[in-house]
Amino acid sequence: MLNIVLLEPEIPANTGNIGRTCVATNTRLHLIEPFGFKLNEKALKRAGMDYWKDLDVRTYIDFEDFKRQNPGAKIYMATTKAPKVYTEVRYEPDCYIMFGKESAGIPEEILVEYKENCVRIPMAGDIRSLNLGNSVAVILYEALRQQKFAGLEVTGHLHRLSWE
Repeated sequence: MLNIVLLEPEIPANTGNIGRTCVATNTRLHLIEPFGFKLNEKALKRAGMDYWKDLDVRTYIDFEDFKRQNPGAKIYMATTKAPKVYTEVRYEPDCYIMFGKESAGIPEEILVEYKENCVRIPMAGDIRSLNLGNSVAVILYEALRQQKFAGLEVTGHLHRLSWE
């Protein structure tokens, strides 16, 4: 099972949308405090819709608590400061992909500790970053693609429609 980690998320709608993506991909979501919202906030549940109840979510009081509860975890850090593109790494089936808070990303003191595992999404010009939910989806689906979308439905079916 892949793992998405949000360090100090600030916007409930982003976290709700990411939670929905995690449910759709059988991915565990890890949330590291402090949050910019309450976990029972209406905007969070609305963005996650009725999927929130199916989400495998874990919470931690800080990054040290996260590391303590997940010893030996292979963690990739998504950051605009990385020299490596997210497609240049091989994601293990049980790895963790961490994203920082919307306003500031992952603190550099953490990035330095994991510098070999830092990845970025290429962007044009001086744009600060993509939306957090979009960034999670881009990198998560690359990791899933590398694992041949194991456990996911890869074939859709058209339903016959009547135009009468």
